[in-house]
Amino acid sequence: MLQAPAEIIELVDKFERNINAYKNPSYKEEQLKQEFINPFFKALGWDIDNTTGAAPQYRDVIFEDSIKIAGGTRAPDYCFTLAGRKMFFVEAKKPSVNIDKNIKPSYQLRRYAWSAKLPLSILTDFEELAVYDSRTTPKKTDRTTTGRIKYLTYKDYVDQWDYLYNTFSKDAVLKGSYDKYAETTKKKKGTTLVDDEFLSEIETWRELLAKDIALRNSDLTVDELNYSVQQIIDRIIFLRMAEDRGAEKYGQLQKLLNKQAIFQELCEIWKSADEKYNSGLFHFKNEKTQKSPPDTLTPQLEIKDGIFKQIIKNLYYPDSPYEFSVLSPEILGNVYEQFLGKVIRLTTGHRAKIEEKPEVKKAGGVYYTPQYIVEYIVENTIGKLCRDKTPQKVSELRILDPACGSGSFLLGAYNYLLNWHLIYYSNLKDKNRLKDQIYKGKNNEWHLTIKEKKRILLNNIYGVDIDRQAVEVTKLSLLLKVLEGENRDVLEAQQKLYKERALPDLENNIKCGNSLISPEIYNNQDLQFTAEELKHINAFNWNNEFGDIMDNGGFDTIIGNPPYGAILSNNESIYIQNTFVLQDYQLDTYLLFIERSIHFLKDNGLFGMIIPNTWLLNFKIENIRRYIFSNTEIVKVVHFLFYVFKATVDTEISIIKKASPKKNHQIKIEIIDKDRNIDTHNIKQVNWIDKGGKPVNIFEKQEFITITDKMKNLDKLDELFLIRQGTKPFQKGKGKPPQTEKIVQEKPFVSHIKNDVTFRPLLRGSMMHKYKIKWDNDYWISFGDWLAEPRYSANYDAPKIIIRQTGDSPIATIDNSKFIVRDNLYAITTKKDELNEIDLRYILGIINSNLIKWFYQKILNPEKGEALAQVKRGHIAQFPIKVPILDDEIDKKQYELMVNLVNQMIQLNTDIDIARTPQDRELMQRQIDATDKQIDKLVYELYGLTKEEIKIVEDMG
Repeated sequence: MLQAPAEIIELVDKFERNINAYKNPSYKEEQLKQEFINPFFKALGWDIDNTTGAAPQYRDVIFEDSIKIAGGTRAPDYCFTLAGRKMFFVEAKKPSVNIDKNIKPSYQLRRYAWSAKLPLSILTDFEELAVYDSRTTPKKTDRTTTGRIKYLTYKDYVDQWDYLYNTFSKDAVLKGSYDKYAETTKKKKGTTLVDDEFLSEIETWRELLAKDIALRNSDLTVDELNYSVQQIIDRIIFLRMAEDRGAEKYGQLQKLLNKQAIFQELCEIWKSADEKYNSGLFHFKNEKTQKSPPDTLTPQLEIKDGIFKQIIKNLYYPDSPYEFSVLSPEILGNVYEQFLGKVIRLTTGHRAKIEEKPEVKKAGGVYYTPQYIVEYIVENTIGKLCRDKTPQKVSELRILDPACGSGSFLLGAYNYLLNWHLIYYSNLKDKNRLKDQIYKGKNNEWHLTIKEKKRILLNNIYGVDIDRQAVEVTKLSLLLKVLEGENRDVLEAQQKLYKERALPDLENNIKCGNSLISPEIYNNQDLQFTAEELKHINAFNWNNEFGDIMDNGGFDTIIGNPPYGAILSNNESIYIQNTFVLQDYQLDTYLLFIERSIHFLKDNGLFGMIIPNTWLLNFKIENIRRYIFSNTEIVKVVHFLFYVFKATVDTEISIIKKASPKKNHQIKIEIIDKDRNIDTHNIKQVNWIDKGGKPVNIFEKQEFITITDKMKNLDKLDELFLIRQGTKPFQKGKGKPPQTEKIVQEKPFVSHIKNDVTFRPLLRGSMMHKYKIKWDNDYWISFGDWLAEPRYSANYDAPKIIIRQTGDSPIATIDNSKFIVRDNLYAITTKKDELNEIDLRYILGIINSNLIKWFYQKILNPEKGEALAQVKRGHIAQFPIKVPILDDEIDKKQYELMVNLVNQMIQLNTDIDIARTPQDRELMQRQIDATDKQIDKLVYELYGLTKEEIKIVEDMG
């Protein structure tokens, strides 16, 4: 039990002695902060006064993120951070406020924290302290107890110090205790993340706008309709966020609710915004400085007032749960990534209909890149290139995302550069000459001028995407980042000073086009294009669009999360096969992006992307692998032992430098498990180069190579045997009995099983164990074409080895043609005539051996201890098998010994289940363990392992 420190005991005593004075309404909130709340959190280890001199964005505590509520400026008083990441808010009230009963303070706090996507936050007046779970959507009708998971008074602080320290101290946050507590207190029911809620909100807007605009503007094409709806939504979001951030007058949109012809009034606000911001988002007239054509379409539309009343009403306190000042561009990007997965279609009657895009449907949804992935890639590419440079040198860096989507990587890159510049300038002694770069704001802290933020954005950040809407969203996110931390006074002062509008025009930086297809595709006389296909292809000329960059050798950094397996038209496939020199297999778009990215990189430039791990493992992609191994320096590969995205794709971050690999270059390998534990080792790149373009395995540590080399030279299991997944059960609509699986309640069989010859004994995963099947005449399946996937090729009537799918290592037994096996099992049968004389029990002993378990867990699929670990067919296929030569005396002797040992194991595992005394079971278990050891010893001999190598296997951990 952790004892409360002396300063906490003194604070409690002090408050007790003078409680009446502190509860007097004249006692100010600011006094409370200085006398009680600041010392309270100092005792929890937080550097409240920034004694370390950290840059503003990296302070332990950030004060008063400006927020507007009901027309007045309010803020969560404290934002506690860790390395720039917001952890929790603390909202302070003076003691005269009754936190336990007054609804408004808890509603305010929960709106702050929910909008910022923080799990927990604290409301306190020191007399009381309430901890709130912030993951449920706040409603104005909520009670003070809604979401409240802890309530203390000042009298509890000493006794509850253990809880307070182990949850909210800086030490607890550093050690992950805060995150664990947040997870354990999470209530699954009713939990709605802000991005899910806001996605639902703007999807409602899209449907309302699309249907009304299509109805009232019958001459619009489907492309014009999509464009108009997107522009209207983007402009409303931008202005509403600008209001809460102080860049626009609060409530200007809300005032439209009392007016007629709301859309025309809204257009006037947008035109004023054009004068202020100069952003392409508000571009309604021709200007010499902007090469893109203005929007002359949307101002001419007819839209009824009721649509905007419904939209705008839900954007303001108290009806709105959103606090747009803390709704970050990163969260907005997540929302938009999902939003862009659907598109508006027009029916024959010119009615609007919202549909999922075909490519999204094929992929099973939209998968947004988590922020920690973005930050890691940015740190290991842009971070490395910025090291030891001056701002002048950093300004020369050109950073590209060639499939930018909603802009998450470009936003991460821009945020990194903003922080880098601010830290650099803040550390300079002579700041007087930096008036164009920084200025001193509240609390005497330095900030980048909006001029400098614009310069950095225009100099460094570039992106391309085939989706026009995605391009506009990327621009929107970046522009909102420029405005972050700004207010109207600062904007107006800087506009007067620099005589330029507030935001940059990103038309030359973020472009719409197909990164993989150049206009050369149209030169092929054999290809014919429809108008729709021309629009879909959207060929992009890199030399024209980014001429200066390409003339100077290309981009310094290319980052992102390219599309995997995207749909390509026949014409695109033909073009790519004739143009991309490294492709020699069925096309996958992420590999095309790798090739294109390396081509567009400068010498010594850095590539950083999160991609599937098949680029290292697929046998059919030798050309690109050979090129990468021999012509680039692979800096780092970070492999995740969990699914980063909702899709079941094994992914890894690859950091690659465009440079010839040095002779002794070591590739750093990081393996990250679901608990974020990192296992690190190095691999010599020359080992991969020596393999040419052959597949390589990142789990193969240096000390494993002598063992794996012996194993990899042997035949693979799938070269010798058929490996088939079991039967997938009944599928509705295929016209067989209503129940194809039957647990038999009586013995003998119930009548319809007894009389139906289609019923066969079924083995499920839970019934199968190492060397043993536990089936008691109790599970059957009606087997035939009516099943979802019968998988006749599994050859159920032949003798077979069965391997269980669930688990972190292979577990196998043998079946002599009795069972149909379920789809959570694999059936292995002989496929080569010359192997018919090999007893399957020999193969079974090898599969169940310690050596194969080690090879599986250390080399093929390190998921040891994972709750949802699965043995995949692709991994089973790679099991190396020592095929005995039965004409060889030594081989034959080892073969016969293995068959005998496995026979013993099968019999012992049968006998132990029918043993009637504990003594007999214990005796048999000892025999099983001893026989298992004999099999392991024999396998080590078969594979030629030395004593040192055996020790490595036995010490697998």
